[in-house]
Amino acid sequence: MSTAPLAPRTEFPLLAAHPTLTYLDSAATSQKPKAVLDAIAHYYTWSNANPHRGAYALAATATQAYHDARDRAARFLGVSDADTLIFTRGSTESLNLVATAWGRANVQAGDNLVVTRMEHHANFVPWQQLARAVGAEFRIAELGPDGTLDLDHLASLLDARTKVVAFGHVSNALGTIHPVSEIVKLVRQSCGALLVCDGAQAVPHLQSWVDRLGVDVYAFSGHKLGGPMGIGGVVIRRPILEAMPPYHFGGDMIEWVNDQDSTWNVLPHRFEAGTPNVEGAVALAAACTYVTNLGLDAVRAHEVALTTQAMAELSAVPGVTLYGTRHAEGRSGVVSFTVEGVHPHDMSTALDVAGIAVRAGHHCAQPLIRALGVPATVRASFWVYNTSEDVSRLVSAVQQTQERFGAV
Repeated sequence: MSTAPLAPRTEFPLLAAHPTLTYLDSAATSQKPKAVLDAIAHYYTWSNANPHRGAYALAATATQAYHDARDRAARFLGVSDADTLIFTRGSTESLNLVATAWGRANVQAGDNLVVTRMEHHANFVPWQQLARAVGAEFRIAELGPDGTLDLDHLASLLDARTKVVAFGHVSNALGTIHPVSEIVKLVRQSCGALLVCDGAQAVPHLQSWVDRLGVDVYAFSGHKLGGPMGIGGVVIRRPILEAMPPYHFGGDMIEWVNDQDSTWNVLPHRFEAGTPNVEGAVALAAACTYVTNLGLDAVRAHEVALTTQAMAELSAVPGVTLYGTRHAEGRSGVVSFTVEGVHPHDMSTALDVAGIAVRAGHHCAQPLIRALGVPATVRASFWVYNTSEDVSRLVSAVQQTQERFGAV
């Protein structure tokens, strides 16, 4: 059965301007709906001023737009306390904020930090480098044979000195959806570690309901959700956030600056030094509204249908190897694969010539790709504007590339 787009291409100006483009790289960044682009233009046309700094009416309008954007993003994420949502440039800055501000104040020599083999570098390297800096042990929870996280191995790594357990809600390289509730229960029963969840690949696809997940930290990016680049955030439980020292210093994050010391502003401003990205926050809120109107249940069903089709048709092609769980319900709209006799970079280039945009490489997950025993994979990722015809074009182009390379 043909799967139509959940959202028409006409609502995405770039796709509308390039009718022959098959865009299958939404895990890297999504295309932007007109509603988001309009929100940016509307802000700069009618509300642009520096928030929190002026007593005049336009500054008050900008301030209100920024505050409203935070409230809307918090509602979308299922966060009841909007002031615990700190705006950042995205998941990478969010995770570095926690590793630096919380980590340097709480992790000591002899402690250990645990991450999973599937982590994006943004949720791997900050903890690795923190461990190196303070003399803590860095531990990696491995994959099971089915391409999912080995919970027994994770459990074996936890002890009284475990200070951080960091994991992605969804793997960017494999699309694997981690069982967050099981991980939270396992960690809470074993140790008092800070639970850090990278939600960059989950927020565009799943109803996150962050308050219900039970994690301490949840990071996300706006540009994978239909929002602009350079905006995202991190939700941190209030007691932890209030005890954290600031990450950046400067304007708006201070209460008083004395000659020899300073005091800090209330949440969330304490962690948002300098002129904020109001444009980005407003556009992020518009993206949240856009996806809410589509319905995350509908988004999920649409992606499962496309992923099921892609896995079935690609696995039927001789020489194609798929990576990750074989159950579409256990992954987001991501399919990673290799083709015997064709390097992933060559495959990506050939697909581009055919008008199909995919990602090839290690996907900022080198430890995972090493464990898979391949130099790289091709990653096709789907979102709301993709169709079953897009999947068929991908599979057909893969087969044609095999023939040109003499790999069949």
